[in-house]
Amino acid sequence: MFDTNVVISAILFRGRLSWLRTAWAKGMLTPVVCRETVTELLRVLAYPKFRLHLDEREVLLADYLPFAETARLPEHDPPLPDTCRDRADEVFIRLAIGTG
Repeated sequence: MFDTNVVISAILFRGRLSWLRTAWAKGMLTPVVCRETVTELLRVLAYPKFRLHLDEREVLLADYLPFAETARLPEHDPPLPDTCRDRADEVFIRLAIGTG
Protein backbone atom coordinates (compact mmCIF):
# COMPACT_ATOMS: atom_id res chain seq x y z
CA MET A 1 0.00 0.00 0.00
CA PHE A 2 1.05 3.56 -0.57
CA ASP A 3 0.20 6.63 1.40
CA THR A 4 -1.60 9.50 -0.29
CA ASN A 5 1.56 11.51 -0.99
CA VAL A 6 3.14 8.60 -2.85
CA VAL A 7 0.01 8.00 -4.94
CA ILE A 8 -0.29 11.70 -5.78
CA SER A 9 3.36 11.78 -6.83
CA ALA A 10 2.91 8.69 -8.99
CA ILE A 11 -0.31 9.68 -10.76
CA LEU A 12 -0.03 13.45 -10.95
CA PHE A 13 3.64 14.26 -11.37
CA ARG A 14 6.22 12.94 -13.79
CA GLY A 15 8.88 12.65 -11.10
CA ARG A 16 10.84 9.90 -9.46
CA LEU A 17 7.73 7.93 -8.40
CA SER A 18 6.00 7.89 -11.78
CA TRP A 19 7.45 4.39 -12.40
CA LEU A 20 4.89 3.07 -9.93
CA ARG A 21 2.08 3.64 -12.47
CA THR A 22 3.74 1.26 -14.89
CA ALA A 23 4.52 -1.24 -12.14
CA TRP A 24 0.93 -1.56 -10.92
CA ALA A 25 -0.47 -1.46 -14.47
CA LYS A 26 1.77 -4.42 -15.39
CA GLY A 27 0.85 -6.31 -12.22
CA MET A 28 4.36 -6.05 -10.79
CA LEU A 29 2.84 -4.74 -7.57
CA THR A 30 -0.66 -4.33 -6.22
CA PRO A 31 -1.67 -1.28 -4.24
CA VAL A 32 -3.96 -1.98 -1.29
CA VAL A 33 -6.70 0.51 -0.49
CA CYS A 34 -9.65 0.77 1.85
CA ARG A 35 -12.59 3.13 2.02
CA GLU A 36 -10.70 5.50 4.31
CA THR A 37 -7.56 5.72 2.15
CA VAL A 38 -9.57 6.28 -1.02
CA THR A 39 -11.57 9.00 0.74
CA GLU A 40 -8.31 10.68 1.70
CA LEU A 41 -7.04 10.43 -1.89
CA LEU A 42 -10.24 11.98 -3.25
CA ARG A 43 -9.97 14.81 -0.73
CA VAL A 44 -6.35 15.57 -1.62
CA LEU A 45 -6.93 15.44 -5.38
CA ALA A 46 -9.59 18.13 -4.89
CA TYR A 47 -7.11 20.57 -3.31
CA PRO A 48 -7.27 23.90 -5.15
CA LYS A 49 -3.48 23.93 -5.58
CA PHE A 50 -3.75 21.03 -8.05
CA ARG A 51 -6.37 22.83 -10.17
CA LEU A 52 -7.95 19.56 -11.27
CA HIS A 53 -11.48 19.43 -12.61
CA LEU A 54 -13.65 16.47 -11.68
CA ASP A 55 -13.08 14.77 -15.04
CA GLU A 56 -9.31 15.12 -14.64
CA ARG A 57 -9.47 13.60 -11.16
CA GLU A 58 -11.53 10.72 -12.53
CA VAL A 59 -8.90 10.02 -15.21
CA LEU A 60 -6.14 9.98 -12.59
CA LEU A 61 -8.15 7.65 -10.36
CA ALA A 62 -8.77 5.35 -13.35
CA ASP A 63 -5.00 4.95 -13.61
CA TYR A 64 -4.85 3.75 -10.02
CA LEU A 65 -7.99 2.26 -8.50
CA PRO A 66 -8.62 -0.54 -11.04
CA PHE A 67 -5.21 -1.97 -10.15
CA ALA A 68 -5.74 -1.80 -6.39
CA GLU A 69 -6.88 -4.54 -4.06
CA THR A 70 -9.60 -3.51 -1.65
CA ALA A 71 -9.27 -4.38 2.02
CA ARG A 72 -11.03 -3.45 5.22
CA LEU A 73 -9.49 -1.89 8.25
CA PRO A 74 -9.39 -4.19 11.27
CA GLU A 75 -12.54 -3.89 13.36
CA HIS A 76 -10.49 -3.38 16.50
CA ASP A 77 -7.69 -0.87 16.39
CA PRO A 78 -4.38 -2.69 16.69
CA PRO A 79 -1.72 -1.09 18.86
CA LEU A 80 0.27 1.35 16.75
CA PRO A 81 3.97 2.04 16.97
CA ASP A 82 4.89 5.20 18.84
CA THR A 83 6.90 6.34 15.83
CA CYS A 84 3.90 7.56 13.81
CA ARG A 85 4.34 11.34 13.79
CA ASP A 86 1.38 12.14 11.53
CA ARG A 87 -2.02 11.04 12.84
CA ALA A 88 -3.36 11.14 9.26
CA ASP A 89 -0.98 8.28 8.44
CA GLU A 90 -2.36 6.02 11.14
CA VAL A 91 -4.97 4.64 8.74
CA PHE A 92 -2.19 3.35 6.48
CA ILE A 93 -0.43 1.69 9.41
CA ARG A 94 -3.70 0.11 10.59
CA LEU A 95 -4.35 -1.13 7.05
CA ALA A 96 -0.84 -2.59 6.79
CA ILE A 97 -1.19 -4.38 10.11
CA GLY A 98 -4.64 -5.65 9.18
CA THR A 99 -3.59 -7.01 5.80
CA GLY A 100 -0.11 -8.16 6.78
